[in-house]
Amino acid sequence: MKHRFMVRAMIVLIALVSLTLAYFLKSPIGQVLLCGALFVLFGLYVRHLRKGAEIERKHLLESVQRTASATLGHHRHDWMNDLQILYGYIQLRKIDKLADCVERIKERMAVESKISRLGIPALVFYLQSFREVNGSIHLDVDIEDELQLDQLLTAEQAEELTEAIVETVRIFQYNRRSSWGETLQLKMSMYREDGEVIVRFEQAGSKGNPEVLVRLLDEGVAGLRVKADRGDAEDGSLRLRVACGKINEVNACL
Repeated sequence: MKHRFMVRAMIVLIALVSLTLAYFLKSPIGQVLLCGALFVLFGLYVRHLRKGAEIERKHLLESVQRTASATLGHHRHDWMNDLQILYGYIQLRKIDKLADCVERIKERMAVESKISRLGIPALVFYLQSFREVNGSIHLDVDIEDELQLDQLLTAEQAEELTEAIVETVRIFQYNRRSSWGETLQLKMSMYREDGEVIVRFEQAGSKGNPEVLVRLLDEGVAGLRVKADRGDAEDGSLRLRVACGKINEVNACL
């Protein structure tokens, strides 16, 4: 977007300069040579912008690839730990402990499966790679069964909801910790209610001043179709709300 705007601005500038100089130049040959020189400069400028954009895309792709690789590494490490624990219980013949361990594994698999089915690639990638890029927060995710956001929200709503979720987590990260050394415990719940998709955030431990957080959150989602409000006054939770935008699927939100 930025590069396209700069190209348009450059075209207008060259046109104005060409018309101005052509007015003062009396020789037709001089006018032609001037215009040719200006358009050559414009071509070089566009080539420079495209090269810069290509380098930027390459760096972004490399960053995403590194994050994805690290995320897979974390998942592989978790599975290895679970297998070692299971193997240890089997060796020690602690059969009673096996059921609890397997149940924990099943619960984590269920959460990962629900995340993958949300249908918004940017949000799915953000949640699956969360631990890799947000080491100071432990995010506990609870998603309603069979929730598929791509079936309920338009593409624009999905993009804005993802942006609002990222912004909300950032606000919690920098405004709700009592000390910089602690790990913030944050729970995020996603569900449907009264024709809307609700994303509810609840922090464990110190709640701080919820009014300040609501004000910051309102500023963060300003201009978006996502609304922010306080949830339960007792637990200090906050909510993001967005109306189901796909008319044919509104009944699924009810």
